[in-house]
Amino acid sequence: MKRFFAEHPATVGESYGQHLRRALRSAVSLGGAAIACTVHAFVPALFETTASRTVTRLNDEITGLHGDDAS
Repeated sequence: MKRFFAEHPATVGESYGQHLRRALRSAVSLGGAAIACTVHAFVPALFETTASRTVTRLNDEITGLHGDDAS
């Protein structure tokens, strides 16, 4: 059962706990981006780049974890 929780995090050089924290941080960031995007849909002058900046930042972080595999 340990393999079930540890195998994937190990592929990006993380322990289960590190991976859990990173994934939860990403989920919270994406939730905030979704809220900003929803507000932006109704009031276009607000949060003009919040969602795109968040997605770009998360993509850069995740791509960095995979190193040469991302190419």
